[in-house]
Order: sequence, then structure tokens, then C-alpha cells
Amino acid sequence: MRSFALSLLISLSGVAFAQGERVDFQDDVPIDTYLALLAQVAPPARDGAEAYMAAFRSRCGRAMRTVELRRAFAQGNGDPVLMGMIRASHERDTATVQRLGATISCPSK
Repeated sequence: MRSFALSLLISLSGVAFAQGERVDFQDDVPIDTYLALLAQVAPPARDGAEAYMAAFRSRCGRAMRTVELRRAFAQGNGDPVLMGMIRASHERDTATVQRLGATISCPSK
């Protein structure tokens, strides 16, 4: 079951394994579904993603869309702030989660 969940998460993320391949992201997965899949694969990933989304909401004044979260996970090695928040969530380091949350950039319109 765990390998199925990981495979599904990878396919939903739109991760491209070939270098230079452009990934087309679409809002085709509800955020709750995406977070539930993260929780099955790695609970700290869900915790970090939830902290990232909360910080985004606080700093940017709106909720993060699923496609934005998927991009943060999948592009390159992942958004460094998100990856750091996942690591800090795993270590239960709330100070680092808060510090990183203050560095989130809001997309320009």
C-alpha cells in the first residue's frame, strides 16, 4: 500500500525524471486529497506542507492552491523553504518552522 501511495503521489506531483523536461501542472487534485497522500507516504511532509501553506496564507493573504504546492515540491530539488519546513517538522523544531515561514515569497500578479 505504501508503494502504491508513493507512486500515486509522484504521478500527482507531475515529477519529471528526465533532465530539462517541462512539467505541466494543473489544479486537478483537491488539496485535501494531496495532503492525505503526503500523510500516507511521510507524515512530516504533510506537517511541513501544512505549515508552509499556513505561512503562505498569513504572508500572502490568500490560500495556496494545490498546483502551487505541487510546484513547490516538484520543481528542481523542491522549494528550499518547503524542504526546510518539512525537515524542521520532522525534528519538531517549531522555531525553525516559524523562521522559515517568515521567508516565504508571495507570487507577483
